[in-house]
Amino acid sequence: MSPAAVPPLAPVPAKAPRLRPVPAVSRAVAILRLLGRSPNPMGVKAIAESLGLVTSTCLHIVRVLVDEGLLKVDESTKRYSLGTGLLSLARNALQTNSFPSLAQPVLDRVAAQWNVTAIAAEVIDLDHMVVVALSKAHAPFRLHVDVGSRFPGLISATGRLMAAFSRTPWARIEQRFHALRWESPPDFADWRAEVELARVQRYSIDIGNYIAGVTLVAAPVFNAKGRLSHSLTAAAMSGHLDEARAQALAQELLDEADALTRLSLAA
Repeated sequence: MSPAAVPPLAPVPAKAPRLRPVPAVSRAVAILRLLGRSPNPMGVKAIAESLGLVTSTCLHIVRVLVDEGLLKVDESTKRYSLGTGLLSLARNALQTNSFPSLAQPVLDRVAAQWNVTAIAAEVIDLDHMVVVALSKAHAPFRLHVDVGSRFPGLISATGRLMAAFSRTPWARIEQRFHALRWESPPDFADWRAEVELARVQRYSIDIGNYIAGVTLVAAPVFNAKGRLSHSLTAAAMSGHLDEARAQALAQELLDEADALTRLSLAA
């Protein structure tokens, strides 16, 4: 993919679609995400308190989710956990999305060659990206991430790419930036300069900002409309990735990402 094929260099204002709040849906999704994060089943009262819901409202929602197979309940303890109905939804989502199967051999190759954790993420918007494929290194270092893990869209190395290639006004990007949680937060002016560099280089490197002592390298994948759709990311302890190795890895990720972009253009 030539630099000329990259989306416009400067973010331009984009009109966001108008969303009408649907409280029942938002609450149901919040319950599913809460139970997805919880290591143990939870009772209605605990769920309601965690999410700031009225207990009776929470009870009605979890009963519907159980009826739909998205939650299950232990009748002896009245505690709720995720149901197997979610598995069929996830399987259908993966089957209709070819990117994970295309990215997996790339991630396996990168992880084995560089001894890093290699990740493919779908970039949704400024607030969301989701891990869709993963290959873990054999090194003692392990990044706590799994397929389905969600992260803010502007965080880490991929976040710099999101800011670089989105068409979002800088005022909105800055607002979202200040809500991010970093272990070593970068100054916004410095981060913006790194975003501009990422736009030119078409890759980004985060050295210890998101996770102390960890370097993350990311390259962008674009869809047929020229929009950033996914990223390929490699993660390792910073001591394992000095500047020269990180730059070399970035170039390899970029080559692989460009190949995946060409596949999307040909589809």
